[in-house]
Amino acid sequence: MNQQEQTPHTTHHTPQRIAILGAGESGVGAAYLAQQQGYDVFVSDFGPIADHYRQQLEDWKISFEEKQHTEELILNADEVIKSPGIPDKAPIIKKLKEKGIPVISEIEFAGRYCDAKIVGITGSNGKTTTSSLTYHILKNGGVNVGLAGNIGKSFAYQVATEKFDWYVLELSSFMLDDMFKFKVDVAVLLNITPDHLDRYDYKLENYAASKFRVTQNQTAQDYFIYCADDPETIKGMAGRKFDAQQLPFSIETKIEPGAYLENDNIVINTQQEHFQMSIKELALQGKHNIYNSMASGIVAKVLELRNDTMRESMGSFKNIAHRLEFVANISGIRFINDSKATNVNSTWYALESMTDDVVLILGGVDKGNDYDMLKDLVKKKVKAIVCLGKDNKRIHDAFEDDVDVIVNTASAQEAAQIAFHLATKGDTVLLSPACASFDLFKNYEDRGDQFKAAVREL
Repeated sequence: MNQQEQTPHTTHHTPQRIAILGAGESGVGAAYLAQQQGYDVFVSDFGPIADHYRQQLEDWKISFEEKQHTEELILNADEVIKSPGIPDKAPIIKKLKEKGIPVISEIEFAGRYCDAKIVGITGSNGKTTTSSLTYHILKNGGVNVGLAGNIGKSFAYQVATEKFDWYVLELSSFMLDDMFKFKVDVAVLLNITPDHLDRYDYKLENYAASKFRVTQNQTAQDYFIYCADDPETIKGMAGRKFDAQQLPFSIETKIEPGAYLENDNIVINTQQEHFQMSIKELALQGKHNIYNSMASGIVAKVLELRNDTMRESMGSFKNIAHRLEFVANISGIRFINDSKATNVNSTWYALESMTDDVVLILGGVDKGNDYDMLKDLVKKKVKAIVCLGKDNKRIHDAFEDDVDVIVNTASAQEAAQIAFHLATKGDTVLLSPACASFDLFKNYEDRGDQFKAAVREL
């Protein structure tokens, strides 16, 4: 996006050196693009590197190390690209900052070599669903579009290997923290709720400031799409200046231009002709998904997609794995895998969309969770809680007065079996842990896969 701002490489003899910290999807993709652009590249991961990423680095003849950070090989870089997972308080990052070596994200780096237009989607909840849905609508509408960021193949790798006119990027706050000159043409901010506060000195306003970075560098030709019903978003907008054209969405009030709800119809009204669709026809059900569909629909309208294309796509979309994913119906009991719910808010959304009695599987690595916001929904809808984690004390403390049965389990298989026994015909067994998965599983995908396998064995 920012090619004109790039200073040409003045040195002809030695290419500039780039060190990349973290050899996951984003790091390995960035390494490939940097090598392609003629940089001297070194990749360093403090942990072990997964086999397929190690294989790629070897195939491309990119030098790397694992299980350590060799400082003299990193602190001699002209620039460092860091994985979103590495916090600023990591010792190596502190040393880089002391030396004044710029530390940027893979997205920032790839953006320099990409002239496609960008839809950037962020928010505490619904990012992946909204990014996937937006991509689905645009692709079906004939747009030459890629999907990247926090999802799928890395943006850098796609910039190196593909030629898209548009990208839909799912942007986490950690990615946004290390983005400076990068600009998105259409910014979407879904909501702001307490999450990852351990990375933001436990201050919600610091985390909110990260989210608002999605609008940085926008001009009057660009768009900012946000939820007018979200109190933290509205609070954060006060005292900030936005150059982009604003297109809010709401299910509480009629908003024009923007999107709103009228007699159970989503109405989207931008400079283009009105779009209207019954919420009953949406592929994604539940109140939070009305918001996600509105946000995606506004993006489609900004790109001037046809109403019938949009309606077809919004009605046919299949949600991503591990996000309220239907697994099976066994003896009249529905099993739902929502392993991607790694914070309390995601679990709140999942419970909010349930119509049956629920046996809820909760637990894992707790990021300082406040379970209070779940209490009302748990009282109303949950008949039993099955804990799936190494330390479940805080879940017991939070819900012992609201639920008759709280059971501890130590594997996905055990959790599925016990939940099955606690449920009766017409109930839903919901895996929506509200916690990270690293105590018992590799990641939330692994947790969801093990749960699905266990359910199919019942």
